[in-house]
Order: sequence, then C-alpha cells, then structure tokens
Amino acid sequence: MEIRHLRYFLAVAEEKNFTRAAHRLFIAQPPLSRQIQQLEEELGVALFEKGSRPLRLTEAGSFFQAHAQVLLDKMADLKTMTQRVGKIERTLSIGFVASTLYGLLPEIVRRFRTQYEGVEITFHELTTMEQMRALKEGRIDVGFGRVKSEDPSIRRILLREERLIVALPVGHRLAELGRPLKLRELVGENLIVYPRNPRPSFADQVLAIFSDRALHPEHVMEVRELQIAIGMVAAGQGISIVPDSLQGMKRTDVQYVEIDDKHAVSPILFSIRLMDRTEEIRNMLQIIYDVYESRGIPHVKEEL
Repeated sequence: MEIRHLRYFLAVAEEKNFTRAAHRLFIAQPPLSRQIQQLEEELGVALFEKGSRPLRLTEAGSFFQAHAQVLLDKMADLKTMTQRVGKIERTLSIGFVASTLYGLLPEIVRRFRTQYEGVEITFHELTTMEQMRALKEGRIDVGFGRVKSEDPSIRRILLREERLIVALPVGHRLAELGRPLKLRELVGENLIVYPRNPRPSFADQVLAIFSDRALHPEHVMEVRELQIAIGMVAAGQGISIVPDSLQGMKRTDVQYVEIDDKHAVSPILFSIRLMDRTEEIRNMLQIIYDVYESRGIPHVKEEL
C-alpha cells in the first residue's frame, strides 16, 4: 500500500464517482479504477458497494476512510514540520500567550538576544491551542502556553507551576480583609474569565479550579483577552483570577490578592515539534533554566 492509494481512495470516497475523482486527480479513469481494485485486493475487503450509484462505502470502507484521512494529515504535518526544521538555522519564531509577557519571557528573550546576536527572533501572540497548530504548520518554532493538551507531533515541557492570584478593583471589600482569600469567598462575585475562545483555554483552567473543589461561581463573564479582563476589573465589573506575574502590571485601579490554596496554579508549558533538537531550541531551553535558577524559582528541568 502506497500513499497514492490513500489519496486515490479518498478522492473517490468524497466524490462518490470515479469520473469526477479522476478529473480531480488529473488522471484517467481506468488507471484510477485499477488502483482502487489493487487496494481492495491488498486489504482483502470491498471498500465500495458494488453497483451502487452514487458510490457508497461499505462498513470497511468507512473505517478505512477515517483512518486514511488521519494518516494523510499526519504526513502533511510531518512534511511541513521537517521543512521548517531544515530552515530554522539562525532564526527562531516564538508563540506566546499574553500573560507570559508579564513574567520572565522578556528577560529570557533579552538574554537569548545578547548571547546569540545572529539569531533573528519573531513573536506571535497565540493561544496555547493555536500554538499547537502553528508548530505543526511551521509558522512558529517554540511556544509558551498554559493549557495542557496532548498531540503526538508535539513535545510539551512543563517549566513550572505559577501561583494564581485574584485581581480586584481598588477598594473592594475582599481586598480590605488584608489576607489571602479562600476560593469559596469568591463564588458570589462576578467572575471575569478569558479568553472567550478558542477553547480549551485559561478560562477553563480557572473554572476547573472551582469545580474540582465542588464550588460554582454564581456569575461568570467571558471576555476576549487578558487586557479586557483587567480593564473590566478596574471598572468595578467583577474580579478575575490571573497569574501571579501580573502583579508586574502596575495599575492604580486594580489590587492583587493571594489565593489561600496551594493548588491554585497555572502551568507554563514550553512546546516544540517532537524530536526537534536544533541548536537554537536547545540554547533557548538552557537560557530558560538559567533565568529560573538565577531567580531561585522552582522548576522542572528536562533535556531535549
């Protein structure tokens, strides 16, 4: 069985007609029919119901169609990713979620630029799930995200778990308590979460922290992005759960208060293409660890 057999089969399955499929594939109909016949003989099953008009897939054909499409998609991803790895020399394209800019990412990039002046760096603000797609499509080389997700084409390295805090409007009654807040004290507030989409996202992480403790916020407002959430907090429209690094966002109209729950954390994940061990990526990961160690920040260290 060869890749062309999969492409030919999928074209016939989608067009439900050999003539249209042959036209789509830019080949004559007789060779196409022979290729499908060879495929059925190799598999030992009929993929199409004989004599059906339009063509209908057998049960085995439907099964084969689903898996053939997945295989072709993986082949396309592999081609794109390999091409990107081959061109990565002296360039590094970084995907990031907005909240990481308030943490150590700027320092990491500054150190990288200083040590490796000849490497061109570009930035792309992308949600974690968008980063996964961008890695497979070759649009970025590394990603800094927060949502845990599995993809056989992507390696994800947990750098550290960042503490979550509560953003409150200045003068809010909870801020006046002068102590860390328990999650149950927040359920009656208007909880502002972000981003609205695509999901899953940091918003789902925050909501899961409540639901895992059998708590359910009474009012939830979804907004598009972090800056809007903080702006809404400043306007007195509610509270928001945010990463601790946002305390570096100095505002006179927002207060940050710790959460009294050691498990209220958000992961910072470093994502790369599986088996991608180019020099630039190794150097970037080492600088990340150097920055964490110089700051005395607990972290997990993995080798590429």
